Amino acid sequence: MTVSETRTNPLQALQNYGQSIWLDYIRRSLITSGELQRLIDDDGVRGVTSNPAIFQKAIAGSTDYDQAIKIVEDSEDQNAISLYEQLAIEDIQAAADILQPIYQQTNRQDGYVSLEVSPYLAHDTQETISEAHRLWQAVKRPNLMIKVPATPAGIFAIQQLISDGINVNVTLLFAQEVYEQVANAYIAGLEALAARGGDVSQVNSVASFFISRIDTAIDNLITTRLKITSNSNKDERRLLEVMLGRIAIANAKLTYQRYQEIYQSDRWQKLAGLGAKAQRLLWASTATKNPQYSDVLYVEGLIGLDTVNTILPTTLAAFADHGQPRLSLVENLDIASQMMLKLERAGISFKSVTDQLLVEGLDLFSDAFDQLLGSVEKKREIVLGAKLDSLSYKLPEDLATSVQAHLEDWRVKGKIRRLWSHDASLWTGADENRWLGWLGITEDQLAQIDHLKQLAQEVKDLGFSHVVLLGMGGSSLCPEVMKLTFGKVAGYPELLVLDSTDPAQIQTLLNQINLTKTLFIVSSKSGSTLEPNIFKQYFFDRVQQILGAESAGNRFIAITDPGSQLQHIAEADDFRHIFFGLPSIGGRYSALSNFGMVPAAAMGVDVAKLLDSAEEMVHSCAPSVPAKDNPGVVLGTILGVLANQGRDKVTLITSPLIADLGGWLEQLLAESTGKDNLGLIPIDREPLGDPKVYGSDRLFVYIRLESAPDQTQDAAVAALEQAGQPTVRILVANSYQLGQEFFRWEIATAVAGSILGIHAFNQPDVEASKIATRQLTTEYERTGALPPETPIFTEAGIKLFTDPKNAVLLSEAVGRDQSLVGYLRAHLNQLQVGDYFALLAYIEMNESHQAQLQVIRQLVRDSKQVATCLGFGPRFLHSTGQAYKGGPNTGVFLQITCDDAVDLPVTGQKYGFGVVKAAQARGDFQVLSDRNRRSLRVHFDQNVQADLELLQTVIKQILV
Repeated sequence: MTVSETRTNPLQALQNYGQSIWLDYIRRSLITSGELQRLIDDDGVRGVTSNPAIFQKAIAGSTDYDQAIKIVEDSEDQNAISLYEQLAIEDIQAAADILQPIYQQTNRQDGYVSLEVSPYLAHDTQETISEAHRLWQAVKRPNLMIKVPATPAGIFAIQQLISDGINVNVTLLFAQEVYEQVANAYIAGLEALAARGGDVSQVNSVASFFISRIDTAIDNLITTRLKITSNSNKDERRLLEVMLGRIAIANAKLTYQRYQEIYQSDRWQKLAGLGAKAQRLLWASTATKNPQYSDVLYVEGLIGLDTVNTILPTTLAAFADHGQPRLSLVENLDIASQMMLKLERAGISFKSVTDQLLVEGLDLFSDAFDQLLGSVEKKREIVLGAKLDSLSYKLPEDLATSVQAHLEDWRVKGKIRRLWSHDASLWTGADENRWLGWLGITEDQLAQIDHLKQLAQEVKDLGFSHVVLLGMGGSSLCPEVMKLTFGKVAGYPELLVLDSTDPAQIQTLLNQINLTKTLFIVSSKSGSTLEPNIFKQYFFDRVQQILGAESAGNRFIAITDPGSQLQHIAEADDFRHIFFGLPSIGGRYSALSNFGMVPAAAMGVDVAKLLDSAEEMVHSCAPSVPAKDNPGVVLGTILGVLANQGRDKVTLITSPLIADLGGWLEQLLAESTGKDNLGLIPIDREPLGDPKVYGSDRLFVYIRLESAPDQTQDAAVAALEQAGQPTVRILVANSYQLGQEFFRWEIATAVAGSILGIHAFNQPDVEASKIATRQLTTEYERTGALPPETPIFTEAGIKLFTDPKNAVLLSEAVGRDQSLVGYLRAHLNQLQVGDYFALLAYIEMNESHQAQLQVIRQLVRDSKQVATCLGFGPRFLHSTGQAYKGGPNTGVFLQITCDDAVDLPVTGQKYGFGVVKAAQARGDFQVLSDRNRRSLRVHFDQNVQADLELLQTVIKQILV
């Protein structure tokens, strides 16, 4: 038995402190799959809560309800709200039945399921009472709680419902004074029930205090104040800073203290003598929204006797993984009181904040209910309305059989649940559990969407002409997808992405922008990545020269992880904004986090719409969805199984309007899986060919934009299927559903990594290349020159370089044919069945160069019938470079470098960008050689276009 198997589950341990855990989530497959029962048995879940937002995602984002809707519609057409209520009531009843034993065992203390009255009725007492009675009668379960918001109208309704013997879950509580009104309403309701001779022991209630939203609101106010508070005013800054992230728990502790006083009063003791149960405090909204805080902050900090914590699945998994239970609610009560006094002393009205939170909470529930009914209406009309991106596949029989076997293995062994519960043993058992924050990122982003909306409005109002993203790899590829997919959004600045140290490419960007009308976003997860740092130095210096030192920072935004070097730089240079990533999300999995969404918002993309669509895919990939119906798991299983069968060249075919999605997928697949001499080799933008030019090492994935398909691609994919090649088709309804593909492919990549048996979240060979580059730039700083090197051959100004081992092999193969043709022929003749050919071009990435290189790769593909890749350096170093160096040793590499016509200086360094690019190319080649890769470097002079034409002519002579 392993240590993890014998370790006490922290969730179960909470019962020892008198706290009950209720699950803040419901959907049909959670119940029918047995997942809810497992959570009860394994994690000690003792209740379930629901709300319109949860049901909206469950119904819109899954196929769980299609058959039920079809049955209802086949029988009798119903409107959207009737359909929704039937589906919801069936789920509530089923969950209540599963929880019935707990309800009995705890003498009606736990085992409840909550169902919300319509948020439209929040300000109507009588209508709330009427609807609560209707739902109570429809569900017909004693362990039902009706959710009623703590508005003034709602509090009157609560008192009446309690007196009528109906269990109530009071929602949207933020302030202690409102809680006291709720507690009084509960007690008064019980007194009225007792006066009529009713049995008060049969009624129960909870008062749901919303936690994280308080800190989000208070922190925003404090942050705003800090921005306008002088650094010299240390006392005020210290007063403000000490309250960050501490008010919500302080408020909860003081409320809990008041709860204990209320239920020790003489008034209550009379009811207790009749068997009445105290209205327990329930902590809601306990998922951490701020990435700088612990993801279990609001679970660990709110543990106390006779309380309930209703927890989202992602937070549930996090606490089960690393939660530390303790009796925290009664700790440091004096400090909690001091916090609230400090808030008052700082001039922040807690009442104003909580009043506003109630308004916003009601709006959020109403919006969610609108969306819910809209989703049900669409499903009513076509069973699956604005449907999820669909996936279908055609595989040879042997491969299809193997895929089905693996899907069954995932079902039987509960591997989807293990993935969502952060079980590192699903991969290598190393630190994989630390890198799964992306599983809950869409929910987190939607919960605090205002910061993205506010940024979009701010950028629009300031009238910038351009936004320039300075980043590499995971911080640049999603923004590039946004830019090339959505183009320039009317009224917003155009987004440009710089992820190259090539001086010509930097100069080209400079020629496109007006520095005085440009906003720069410096994006680096670690904050120490070379390229974003030197980009920042260069452009900050240029802007500073024009606008002055005091104003330059106002034109810069940083996106980075908390505590990084970039954060400190941004603070020192007074950047306009700093947006944080989650340390538990790796760069390539960060598309839906701030690294992807902040640039998207700045360029005018409706990020709320994109994230909301993505959330539907999140729910479709949830742990309760069976493997064969789980779109992310199905795709990942195909990828992993076929790779293990030798079909590791994942050939991406994307509709023209979403073509850049392939560049993002390259990094996700290659960097995640290409290690330990295993992995997927993504093939992006390879020209389509006749089926006869493809070998038996391919899997073709066609991502088709339904609103703008390409008939040539349709015909080519049909021909591939006819020829028996394995294909996957993904249909994307519109560009805003790309968010679904980000999440689907993240799940799929994690699943494929598990099947391959590798760590899907590290990138060891990328780090090796960075080290080699750093050694070379350090040498340049010391000596003023890069180490000398000698070509193995020179002709027509083109120089060839390689490592000693490959030099001997090429020399022997060339024999007497000492020529450019001879050496390139010898190099290309190393390609064998199952190999791939990669062009690694350290030249400016422009249309002309791409066109020339595309011709070369097609010549190689058609002649040698091998897969081909094209990457521009240094950007591919942070993408496919990992697979080239750490993946299967089946690559034959042709690196292209050049003399730069003009170099640009790197501020504060002796070297320029051209030297950095040269060092990166050499470092890249060095690591390829160290990994025994078959590599040859072709070096051009400054006339790159002419040399490319010569190279194309030579290769055509060799192959045609």
